[in-house]
Amino acid sequence: MLVPIPIVCFVGALVTDIVYAFTAEMMYADFSAWLLLVGIVFGVLAAIAGLIDFLGNRLIRQQTPAWPHLIGNLAVLILAFFNNLIHTRDAWTSVMPVGLILSIVTVIILPVTGWLGWEMVYRHGAGAVR
Repeated sequence: MLVPIPIVCFVGALVTDIVYAFTAEMMYADFSAWLLLVGIVFGVLAAIAGLIDFLGNRLIRQQTPAWPHLIGNLAVLILAFFNNLIHTRDAWTSVMPVGLILSIVTVIILPVTGWLGWEMVYRHGAGAVR
């Protein structure tokens, strides 16, 4: 139940970064920074829950999508963390160009890790009672 919150926050940060790139309205850069922070906090909580499943069940670790899913989501959290540090800068340099690029890369990774997570649950039955 924690997973959708960071996804929405990271996608929202990309949207507000794009709006900032076109308007240079500082409010949107602030929105991005807050969305990234909330996404990181809930992403870490989701990662802890996922790591408990991953480490607690040998059958989950043996599934083909498990390791790429773990590594991809870790990459998302690391990118978001550095993106949040970039967003602490002032004005234009907080978003353009590095912040926007990091937001784009983060959001590009999300569908891949989401698909891998879907495969683990719905194809392999991870975390599901059969």
